[in-house]
Amino acid sequence: MTQRSMFAGKHQTIIIKVGATVKVKGHESNMIVAETVGLGGVSVERRSESQIGRARAAIGDHVLFDWRIKLPSLPSPLSVGEGEVIEVQMGGGGEVLVPFESNLKVYAGKDIDVEGIRGQVDAYSGLNLNVRDVYGLRHASAGRAMNIECQTMIGKEATFGAGRDLRFHVADLTSARLRVKDVGGYWEALIGRGEKSLYLRSGGDVIFVTDQKVEPLPPDYILGKIEKPANP
Repeated sequence: MTQRSMFAGKHQTIIIKVGATVKVKGHESNMIVAETVGLGGVSVERRSESQIGRARAAIGDHVLFDWRIKLPSLPSPLSVGEGEVIEVQMGGGGEVLVPFESNLKVYAGKDIDVEGIRGQVDAYSGLNLNVRDVYGLRHASAGRAMNIECQTMIGKEATFGAGRDLRFHVADLTSARLRVKDVGGYWEALIGRGEKSLYLRSGGDVIFVTDQKVEPLPPDYILGKIEKPANP
């Protein structure tokens, strides 16, 4: 077991790249604490925002993802250093504790579990993805199942994809045009005035969770599985 920690402060952009499974939690501290199990090791480094990051994970000879990314621009006067990001890398799996107000990009070869973040989250998992008690969701994809519970969707347009079942709940999504493609086929619907555009793609079932009125759209006027939130 290896542990590394670093001062981050509030509203820091944090990039997390993990070869296996990772749990990311917000905590009442200005520190990042990263702990891994096994022999994979862990590193925590501060980098310039202008650098190009590479996210890669593999199991044996099978590469789950290998992407070069432009790190996001999320400036804040409360950040440790303007134009800086903190990058956490683990060869295996582990747990990362971050300040509640962090903005995250998380990549993992296996499962991702993100909880208790008041900033924005992007997450890309090779297997299962679970996001709950998060303020803002920007982008997400999962090789298997995806479960989303957050307050708001960042941006006017977004696509979320999962290889298996996809459960999606954004609490303040009150005006959107919804497109869904799952194992049962394709359907479209309107929520409110349709000011945002949301596309959900799944190799299993899509479960759309909302307390808003959902109106089916032509030509087929079909709706898929829609549930009410457990705690509206």
